[in-house]
Amino acid sequence: MRRTGRPALRTAVVVTAALLGLGGALTAPALSALAASVGAAGPGGDRLTDLVNPFIGTESEGNTFPGAAVPFGMVQFSPDTGHNTGYDHSDTRIRGFSLVHLSGVGCRLGGDLPALPSTGEVTVTDHAKYAARFDHATERASPGYYKVGLENAPGSETSGGGASGADTGRIDAELTATGRTGVQRYTFPATDRANVLLNAGQALHRTVSSTVEILDDRTVRTAITGSGFCQAATRPYTVHTLTRFDRPFTTSGTWRGDAVTEGSTRSSGTGRGGAYVRFDTTKDRTVEATTAVSYVDARGAAVNLRAEGGRSFDRVRDDARRAWEERLDDVRVKGGSETLRRTFYSSLYRSFLAPNLGGDADGRHRGWDLKVHRAKGFTYYQNWSLWDTYRTQAQLLALLAPRESRDMALSVLAVGEEGGWLPKWGYGPVETNIMTGDPVTPFLTNAYQQGLLKGHEERAYRALRRNADGVPPAGSPAAGRDANKEYIAAGYVPMTKGRAHTKNGHSDFDHGASATLEYALSDAMLAQMARDLGHGADAERYAARAQNYRRILDPSTGFFRARDASGAFTGDPDPARSEGFHEGTSWQYQWLVPQDLPGLIGLLGGRRAVNDRLDTFFAYERLLKDPARTAREVWVNGPYAYYDAAHYNPQNEPDLIAPYTYLSTGQPWKTTDVVHAALTLFTDAPTGMTGNDDLGTMSAWHVLSSIGLFPVQPGFDTWGLSTPVFERTDLVLDRRFHPLGALTVTAPGTSDAGRAPVSGRAPDSGRYIRSVRADGTAHARTYLTTGELRGIRELAFTVGREPSRWGTGADAAPPKLG
Repeated sequence: MRRTGRPALRTAVVVTAALLGLGGALTAPALSALAASVGAAGPGGDRLTDLVNPFIGTESEGNTFPGAAVPFGMVQFSPDTGHNTGYDHSDTRIRGFSLVHLSGVGCRLGGDLPALPSTGEVTVTDHAKYAARFDHATERASPGYYKVGLENAPGSETSGGGASGADTGRIDAELTATGRTGVQRYTFPATDRANVLLNAGQALHRTVSSTVEILDDRTVRTAITGSGFCQAATRPYTVHTLTRFDRPFTTSGTWRGDAVTEGSTRSSGTGRGGAYVRFDTTKDRTVEATTAVSYVDARGAAVNLRAEGGRSFDRVRDDARRAWEERLDDVRVKGGSETLRRTFYSSLYRSFLAPNLGGDADGRHRGWDLKVHRAKGFTYYQNWSLWDTYRTQAQLLALLAPRESRDMALSVLAVGEEGGWLPKWGYGPVETNIMTGDPVTPFLTNAYQQGLLKGHEERAYRALRRNADGVPPAGSPAAGRDANKEYIAAGYVPMTKGRAHTKNGHSDFDHGASATLEYALSDAMLAQMARDLGHGADAERYAARAQNYRRILDPSTGFFRARDASGAFTGDPDPARSEGFHEGTSWQYQWLVPQDLPGLIGLLGGRRAVNDRLDTFFAYERLLKDPARTAREVWVNGPYAYYDAAHYNPQNEPDLIAPYTYLSTGQPWKTTDVVHAALTLFTDAPTGMTGNDDLGTMSAWHVLSSIGLFPVQPGFDTWGLSTPVFERTDLVLDRRFHPLGALTVTAPGTSDAGRAPVSGRAPDSGRYIRSVRADGTAHARTYLTTGELRGIRELAFTVGREPSRWGTGADAAPPKLG
């Protein structure tokens, strides 16, 4: 199907490969999990949105949200049930429908202005107490739309008069969204006391203060100042909202603390605060409202409401679905079961939820200096979970959404210029300093390598060089590479227990070993950019620093270890109980040297020794016998089980590239085995997410690994090859970045991948690559560069049931960088 309304500069790229077995994806536990998935629409016709299940990841700390959003929208209108990040599928009460959620974050963030319908008198002001019961049987969710039935909220007293007992009826709540607005529709029972509660004083984050104003009999304005993320006490920031109802309310009031004041038009201060508006629904039972959001000021919320409001709920819902349909139609897959396609498109959907619009419809945005700026020549985005997204999602968006990716990269540069330093983990207009290392460097060098920074190369390089060679000043809220002085002097980040944090958030000194590896990776990627731009001396300096991973390899254990300021290795020598690694162990971080796997392999004793270690790490022999069970019983030990482990952790970022290490050890078929086993962890159920999604990071891993193209050197342009899981994938790409009309990838002769593996031998399907041909010429390497990907019209895979010698040659592995 060819969509209409897309830019003329887009062209189709066809990726075809055999659907391969995902070993055990339809086992009894998986079927039970599938049965638990509720509320997603069934497949209908040619609509890809019908394949998306927004409930995937809403249980077991996946931390996704089921509510309404458009691609990269500022608003994510979704229910909050009391879970610290918003919604948990196992909960039974909804506290409100709030405007801001980030997919898969692990700490409290957002949740601004939860709204909840109720009937009767308003007497309770704590949303934990007035929360309404709901049943999953009444829930429905699809891209851009959410619906649920609510029982009457406890604490809202019913009374006689026109209500006459009707107040106890169900309220249907529906949500949809535009880029900068959330639209709600409530269908009440027949009553003269139908309320909408707008809670300005409670959110998922810590609310510092709030102001609510009832401007007229249709309009409510709020200003909500919040702070904090994880343990970071960030600078306060303010979210402004303007809510316009589709008809006048009959009465209204405000609350502050426990005091509810009917007729009041303003409430301001700390603690609980909000407004309620009331309608008579004895004849017309439906109430609609549109809420616009701005991180700039009240004027910005009004601008956004004028620009994107004024449409009916049904029209906004339909427009949101069309926006998602066009976005999802960038990838068309054929083959595989409906469940496999559903998990794939659900991951693709989540990959496009962030970063988010940060600027208003008039181009203004709140910079990281907390002053107002206007974006010129680009759209301003915000929310930068860079430690996560630089490994997978940045590359997927560069491939499928290059125009937005360009603007995202320019937004990061604007953050550095307006706020004084490049970001690490940014939310809204503030730095949280959550996570460690130097993730902004590979994020921006990836944009450079993908051709997204044309005209801004030197500007980006200057910002990256400053970041790589310095430390933010004491007055800056940014931590940057806070251990950079010591790293440059000694060649490693010393682990310093008990060191006082000079900034909010995490400190690299607390995670000296992993920070050293992350710094070295970033140095390697910056060296490539410096060399391309003619900065030869810088390139040599950064390339030398890219070898600093060697300085923390303990020859007595053969594993990376933290070192203290004196240079001595510190912590438990057991690599499964090592210290100094952020959300991981030495076993898991030992493969985070994508810039120099040949050098690492040599240090660890050569290919045979490394393959033995990889096999132990992945429990490979057991995996061959039962991939799905190995993934769930050997690899996975809980969503936050980062430490005390000697096996692969597919749920967290440090191991995302690890399965592709076999592409450099002469055994590329094992990459396919491990990747396809890991893919069984993605199911069509609320528990079907591997760990936190982290703003699309895990979802992008799923999408890229399913397609068979994976960024094995994040920050560079290297795409590792493994066997795709679908018979055919059509990618729609932007001709300005991918000039050829179509790339066809075929894998004839493969068998059905929906069959479970036979115990004791490899799965009965053609999962192994026997040869690859690029435009008819044999391609013996295990990777493609972006330039090659853009220049190939046909990529032909021949696959078989047994491993072959493809990709085992001396020159087949991805190159050393630096």
